[in-house]
Amino acid sequence: MTDGQHLRATFRQGDTDAVSRLAKAEVERSRAAGDADGEVEGLYGLARVALRGDDLEQATDLAQRALAVAQRAGERRLEERPRHVLAAVARLSGDHARARDLYEASIELNRALGQDEHVHSEYHNLALVELHLGNVERARQLIAESRERVFEAGYRDFLPYLGLAGAALASADGDMALAARLIGFTDRAFASLGQVPDPDDAREMDAIRARVSAVLTRDVFESECATGAAWTVMEAFGRSWSGDTGRCRDGE
Repeated sequence: MTDGQHLRATFRQGDTDAVSRLAKAEVERSRAAGDADGEVEGLYGLARVALRGDDLEQATDLAQRALAVAQRAGERRLEERPRHVLAAVARLSGDHARARDLYEASIELNRALGQDEHVHSEYHNLALVELHLGNVERARQLIAESRERVFEAGYRDFLPYLGLAGAALASADGDMALAARLIGFTDRAFASLGQVPDPDDAREMDAIRARVSAVLTRDVFESECATGAAWTVMEAFGRSWSGDTGRCRDGE
C-alpha cells in the first residue's frame, strides 16, 4: 500500500486525527523532496479533514493549493482529487448547480485519465446532487446505472453507497418505510467494511435519517432499520455477487 492509499484508507476508517498527522508529515516530506505527487496527496488529505470538520473555507483553500501544485507540475492526473474536493465543497455549501457542473467536469477528467472507479464515484455524487435540484427522474436513472456498474465491475466497497443513494431516492419518492430499511442496510454495510461515509455522504445520511424519522414513529423506524440491516444484497437490490450468497462482507 502506498502512502497515499494508506492516507485514504485511514480517512475512510474515520481516524481523522491520524489522517491529519500523516498528511502534514507527507506535505513536509514531499516539499523537501520536490515531490508534487506527495504534496498534492497530503494537501488533499488535509482538505478532506477540513470537510469532515465542516470547515468549507479551509477545505477550499487546501484544495486550491493542491490544484496549484498539480498545475505547476503539469500533471492533469494530480488535478483530479483537488477538483473532487472543490465539487464536494459546493455540494456541502448547498450550491448544487455549481456542484453539478464540477462533478460533470470531474467525470470527464477521470474518463480521460482512464480512472473508471472514480468516474463511477462521481456519478454517484452527481445523482444525489440531481435529487437536490429536483431532477428526480434523472437521479433515478443515474442510481440505476450506478447499481449496474457496481455489480458488473465488482465494486464491493461501494455497496453502502448504493444503500445511501437508494435511501435518498426512496425518501424523495415518499416511501419512508423503504428509506428506513435502506438506512439500516447502509449502516450495516459501512460497519462491515470498517468504514464511515465520506463527509458529503455523511451529511446526506443525516438529512435522510431526519426526514424519515420525522414521518415514522420511533418504533416503526427502528423496526424497519433492523429489517434492512438483515437484508441480503439480493433483498436490497435484486442482484448478488457472482459466486456467493448475496450477503454483505463478513458473512452478513
